Amino acid sequence: MGFYDNRSQRTSPLLIAVISAIIGGLIVLLFTPLLIQSGVIKLPTTNQVSKAPGPTQVTTVKVNTDITKAVDKVRPAVVGVESIRKADGFFSEEERESGSGIIFEKRNGKALVVTNHHVIENSRNVRIVISTNNNTPKVVPAKILGKDKVTDLAVLEINDKYVTTVAEFGNSDVLKAGEPAIAIGNPLGLTFSQSVTVGVISSPKRTFQANEYISTDVIQTDAAINPGNSGGALINTAGQVIGINTLKIAERGVEGLGFAIPINHARPIINNLIKSGRVPRPYIGVSFLGNLYQLSDGERDLLKLPASVTGGVIVESTELASPAAKAGLKRLDVITSINGKSINSVVDLRTYLYNKTTIGSTVRLTVYRDGKKQSVELELQEAPPNLAG
Repeated sequence: MGFYDNRSQRTSPLLIAVISAIIGGLIVLLFTPLLIQSGVIKLPTTNQVSKAPGPTQVTTVKVNTDITKAVDKVRPAVVGVESIRKADGFFSEEERESGSGIIFEKRNGKALVVTNHHVIENSRNVRIVISTNNNTPKVVPAKILGKDKVTDLAVLEINDKYVTTVAEFGNSDVLKAGEPAIAIGNPLGLTFSQSVTVGVISSPKRTFQANEYISTDVIQTDAAINPGNSGGALINTAGQVIGINTLKIAERGVEGLGFAIPINHARPIINNLIKSGRVPRPYIGVSFLGNLYQLSDGERDLLKLPASVTGGVIVESTELASPAAKAGLKRLDVITSINGKSINSVVDLRTYLYNKTTIGSTVRLTVYRDGKKQSVELELQEAPPNLAG
């Protein structure tokens, strides 16, 4: 008696998958060329090959604006000014102060540079640092032709061997608030030489007491002016120097308050410094105790002034043979006006003398002596060099 196995024959799923893959691959190999030739399958061309994300082309843009043109025109004429001073102390080490200057004239093998008086004040040596075309700075010795503390200006002379550009002076009388202003100089020293900052003319005429001698009109700008910019150029978009950067207000919380000497005010000063090394000025020949508004009530009572007199300057003494001495001015006289212009301070008096009068002209002073008002006329003389500020 035989035994039979009634279970059906089964094929492995793995074997079926392998066989199917082989058959599918053969079909693809056989039929793909036919499908490409018939156009059913299209291969990508060279121009259609995808590229990695990012820029595919470098483009050079040539920027040429009025500002860049102006900077290119003037920048080579703006130089560094290095003042070397002998410091106080046991070892007498040298101190160096850096500022800026503007080359404005070139003749007979020499070049002239204008800068601020405070940059070269009390210096033993002054050197000019010129940037050349290959960016190698050239240091040349400078001679001080003249300086004026009152207007904070000085003129230097150098050999013109490395000078390639001379700045052109513009007209500061036609400036308008809001027009572009470009400052070029060396903020914080020669490391940042010929730095360019841009702003506007905040005010073309701002009366400012620049120092203890005089109140003067300055250009106010919001172009950044920092220590080291002193003596540098403030220019317009035509590439003309319209001002000489001189100071900024650096109080905490204050920004954008820089000032420049108007170039039209600087021109006659520069010419005098070239011609004679100083600025001839009229003077009346007095020294002052101070301003009337600074007195206490008790001190004011000693002068016996009427209550209506609130401003004036108090005479301390007169110079020998001076206009004041010849006119009979005395100690404790109070000058309250000059040519009808009220005087509230010594600065007011000097400002009027320097800006509104000339040597040899006659002025009329209103004076109170022992409380009594009188009028005094005197002829102005040229101030001696040691008294010209």
